[in-house]
Amino acid sequence: MQRVVDGIRREVMRRPWWMTLMYVFCLYMTFVYMPFDIFLKPVANDEEVWFGVTFHQEWAKVLAPLHWIVYAAMAWGFCRMRYWMWPWASVYVIQVSFSMVVWNLLDERGAGLLAGSVAGIIFLVPAIALWRSRDSFGSGPIP
Repeated sequence: MQRVVDGIRREVMRRPWWMTLMYVFCLYMTFVYMPFDIFLKPVANDEEVWFGVTFHQEWAKVLAPLHWIVYAAMAWGFCRMRYWMWPWASVYVIQVSFSMVVWNLLDERGAGLLAGSVAGIIFLVPAIALWRSRDSFGSGPIP
């Protein structure tokens, strides 16, 4: 049991705490939420948001595997701290920040520009942190 605990501790210490949270989130999305979303959620209830635009039902089902690929790639990249995660993880989170603003302006459930701007700024914090963490990731392809 101690070896398991030590292994988990080593894994957590490989990256900053906030990056570990992002890694755990990507694992959850890859292995729990996206399979549920794709295989179990009824088409009538399905929604996917890309660049702040909400897609419903059939279009959501078609686009969901792309989100699955993104989360799986990010989970793999955080797991192995792959060199290609910089700058792409930051670019993706910047896109999420932009999407928060656009979604709040376009969707009837959105709360407007102020709320979208606040949400966008909140997501800029991890985007900037990822951008500044180049040294945390590998320096090049691993043979």
